[in-house]
Amino acid sequence: DKLKSWLNKTLQHTPPKMALGKAIQYLHNQWERLVGYLEDGTYPIDNNPAENAIRPFVIGRKNWLFANSQSGAKASANLYSLIETAKANGLEPFSYLQRVFTLLPNAQSLADIEALLPWQLAHHDNHLASTEV
Repeated sequence: DKLKSWLNKTLQHTPPKMALGKAIQYLHNQWERLVGYLEDGTYPIDNNPAENAIRPFVIGRKNWLFANSQSGAKASANLYSLIETAKANGLEPFSYLQRVFTLLPNAQSLADIEALLPWQLAHHDNHLASTEV
C-alpha cells in the first residue's frame, strides 16, 4: 500500500521522458501483475526457467550464420527444439537422441514416429518405473 501511494504521488510529479519517469510508468503499467504475484504465492517470482531454456538459442545464434543453407538452418533448429523438449520432459538429451536414432529406422507409421517424441518416451519410462517392483 505504501509503494502504491508513493507511486501515485511520484507519477504525477515526474517528467515522463526522464529515466525515473519511464521507470515509474513501467511500474504503474505492471502494477496488476505485481499485485497478482503478491496475492498468489504460487506465481513464480521470475522467469528464469524460461530464460535458461532459450539461452542455448541465444548463444547459438551466431553459429547459425554458418549453417550454409536454409535446409541446414532448419535442421539445426529442429535438432535444438528436440533437445530442449527432451530436457523439458526430464530426459537426458544424449541418451534420448541415441534411443531415437536407434528406433527411428524401424518406424513404420506416423504413430511409431510420434511414440518417439520426448513427452511420449518420458511418459513411457515413468510408467515402466512405476510398475517395476
